Amino acid sequence: MANPYEQDLDRNAANYQPLTPLTYLERTAKTYPDHVAIIHGSQRITYREFWCRSLKLASALARHGIGKGDTVTVMLSNT
Repeated sequence: MANPYEQDLDRNAANYQPLTPLTYLERTAKTYPDHVAIIHGSQRITYREFWCRSLKLASALARHGIGKGDTVTVMLSNT
């Protein structure tokens, strides 16, 4: 038996849009800006704050000549 959400519902612009992690974050920040996106200990970060931080990071990388398609490595402690 087919899933009722998949039956007779072909993908089209009105009902399907593939999302990358970045476009998912942008869309969620616009739809649910005040919902909590990240919980770390007692700290809570909303989707709006997460999106704004992402834009700031992208701007900082661009100022250093890093752009779309470039590889960026992040080294963090494993704690």
